[in-house]
Amino acid sequence: MTVVRRASAELPKLLGLANRSLKSFAFPGKSLLDSSTSPPSSLSHGIHVFHCPDAVGIVAKLSDCIASRGGNILGADVFVPEKKRVFYSRRSRRLETSITGIRPYSRNTKKKEGPFCSFLYFECGNKLIETYDSFKSKIFGEYILGKLIRLCKPGSEFIFDPAKWPRPQMDEDFLKISKTFNAMKSVVRVPEHDPKYKIAVLVSKQEHCLIDSLHQWQDGRLPVDITCVISNHDRGPNTHVFRFLERHGIPYHYLRTANNNKREGEILELVQNTDFLVLARYMQILSGNFLKNYGKDIINIHHGLLPSFKGGNPSKQAFDTGVKLIGATSHFVTEELDCGPIIEQMVERVSHRDNLQSFVLKSENLEKQCLSKAIKSYCELRVLPYQENKTVVF
Repeated sequence: MTVVRRASAELPKLLGLANRSLKSFAFPGKSLLDSSTSPPSSLSHGIHVFHCPDAVGIVAKLSDCIASRGGNILGADVFVPEKKRVFYSRRSRRLETSITGIRPYSRNTKKKEGPFCSFLYFECGNKLIETYDSFKSKIFGEYILGKLIRLCKPGSEFIFDPAKWPRPQMDEDFLKISKTFNAMKSVVRVPEHDPKYKIAVLVSKQEHCLIDSLHQWQDGRLPVDITCVISNHDRGPNTHVFRFLERHGIPYHYLRTANNNKREGEILELVQNTDFLVLARYMQILSGNFLKNYGKDIINIHHGLLPSFKGGNPSKQAFDTGVKLIGATSHFVTEELDCGPIIEQMVERVSHRDNLQSFVLKSENLEKQCLSKAIKSYCELRVLPYQENKTVVF
């Protein structure tokens, strides 16, 4: 893969930085004027995800939209599939009148950071382009607001002042750009002000993923509201899970299932006001009719031993076979069992030193981490559909 650098030798002079000491520069996360200065509490964090046919000027339009409202882009992720004229983007931004300096920020993209600039890499055909001559800079004293000229499935994060850019106006601004580029998807989210995603958790007998999700939710590390827990396994009032749910006012619904009755109609009634579902080791197969009637995303987790070790007690099967690598996969649920678009995967090595107990513990820890990461990525708008059975995860 060829790397092409497009950087102007005149950039330091243009920015007025040529004769300055390195001590005067701010490093990632610090203000260019005062490293002790933190952003005003009135600023809010926003996320924008954009998916449209590829075209010239997408990034410029999105960046201009944010900059014209006083916003500051913290990071932008872009993906343009090879030989396909579609554009994926995710941006985060902050909106402010007093820009606190550059904070190089990127997830799942290669980058280089420096004291006063950051490089964003994106794939274009078979070349990896390192761009910074497209960095049309505006200078406010020692502050720099950079704008990338080109995005193609862009995503961004930003900060903004809600008083200067009200949410209805923000939605209207991005809607105009969406119509201009015939976007298939344009979503804006302000986590501090928007309602949290409402979810229901479905679980069977194994509860390690459920317990981990509940504790993360309790600690504020899982950005969702859990409306209820549904299970085909009865849990008594003296169990840890039942007491936890009762203490936090989360309903627990026990729905005993049978081969000829999966209780799907009752489940649909319980989850009708949710934004998506989480299957935390729910060992029942949801029918195509259920998926169609629910009509929203469902996230599942399973061990990474499939397809080699199907059926009961797969961990013992794998342990007895002497596997050296185990994993976990989180994916969207489709009619084809365990074959939906993958959101997250994790692996870990095991060896002859592991006994069955440590082997199972490692496998369960991977499942917990993988499911948690998938839920967070989904809530942070990092997951976009790609082709028929893939995802783009920024």
